[in-house]
Amino acid sequence: MLESIDEILGAGSGFLWGYILLFCLLGTHLYLTVVLRFPQRHLFRAMSYYFKRSGEGHISHFASLMVSLAANVGTGNIIGVAVAVSTGGPGAVFWCMVTGLLGMATRYAECLLSIRYRRVDALGHLVGGPMYVLEHGLHCKWLAVVFAVLTAIAAFGIGNLTQANAVSAVLQESALNIPTWATATVLCILVAAVLLGGLRGIAHTCKACVPTMALVYAVGCVLVLAAHADFILPAVQLILDSAFSAHAATGGFIGSTLMLAMRTGVQRGLFSNEAGMGSSPIVAAPVQTPNAVQQALVASTGPFWDTVVICTLTGVTLTTCLYAEPAIAAADGSLLSFHAFSTIGLLGSGMLTVSLAAFVVSTLLGWSYFGESALEYLGGVKLIIPYRAVWVAAVFVGAVIPKSSIVWNFSDCVNALMALPNLVSLVALSPLLVAQTRRYLWSNRLDDVDPEIAVAKTAHEGK
Repeated sequence: MLESIDEILGAGSGFLWGYILLFCLLGTHLYLTVVLRFPQRHLFRAMSYYFKRSGEGHISHFASLMVSLAANVGTGNIIGVAVAVSTGGPGAVFWCMVTGLLGMATRYAECLLSIRYRRVDALGHLVGGPMYVLEHGLHCKWLAVVFAVLTAIAAFGIGNLTQANAVSAVLQESALNIPTWATATVLCILVAAVLLGGLRGIAHTCKACVPTMALVYAVGCVLVLAAHADFILPAVQLILDSAFSAHAATGGFIGSTLMLAMRTGVQRGLFSNEAGMGSSPIVAAPVQTPNAVQQALVASTGPFWDTVVICTLTGVTLTTCLYAEPAIAAADGSLLSFHAFSTIGLLGSGMLTVSLAAFVVSTLLGWSYFGESALEYLGGVKLIIPYRAVWVAAVFVGAVIPKSSIVWNFSDCVNALMALPNLVSLVALSPLLVAQTRRYLWSNRLDDVDPEIAVAKTAHEGK
């Protein structure tokens, strides 16, 4: 039964992630990068707003970014990159990085629109996201509903089942040999405790955990690289060479074609940073900001940290280990990171285990808010508590389900479907994006107040 489901989902993932979606995604990234005059060049300026107070909103610039990164930085950065390397070869690392770099423009655009069309819900909270953009910006209610439904479903894939499944598999494989049911129980308790505090509770937790967990993981990667220092430069060269040509199987690597390397790299890049998928703009909307451009610029740094830095570091580390240790089997992508970190003994496997567990918990928290917001759009605030209960139950199921490829294929399918409505809104509303960017960013007026977003409309009001 499980094998049949896996085959169906795998076929669906392969179809959705064929040439059409690949070029739609990269095409949107490139288009927005060009028409917005390469907003990536304002990276350091965006960072200067991390700790700038802009008023008493629901959450600050930095807190919003940390929740977004908490949702984005997860198994996609560790297991996902490993799967990309094992499936698409070392060249996939390059395309994953390119997706992150170009995705910064798309993240900027989708967060700008999310703030422009945000609303106030029945509890007095600021809410937003592509569903509000589609309804009030494009006046396309049915497409907004489609996006919200897909987001609520996708949350259980990319933000729940895959995360719990990956960490339970690693903990069971580690020296601790923790049974999956024990991991499931602890995860459920931790997630339920934080969800009681709503968005503020999630934001406070993520502000404390995300920088620390990212640092611990980065240090682990550096230690693994230091142990195989002689192979770093050859590994980087191999990544660059493989990104533009077919890579023949040598050592621990498997063969790959150019298209496969590009497809898997882009696919895992999106899975990791989610630029263009429409999830992160949901948490950008509640920020109290003088204008939408300022917060959009801060949000655009998310794909840089998530993919350009962390995913690239993971890819280089894994490729270096495969180059140095041919005995490591690249075919087993789900456990490749574990085997690579194990090359430096218990310290490496321990750091990976701690990092992965922290990444998973943070992703579970961030995506719970995304799914909750989508469901609230569909049925109101009365659905929030039941959704949280189902969310916690799904964490347990994801941790104990025996076949990990099922949840990965499921996530790929719903991610692809979720991205399409959001990409439509980004392209259709690009004139507004250009106008806003010209008014505040290009004219160097990032601190000016935009009266049109100073007082958000209630959720039932029109544009």
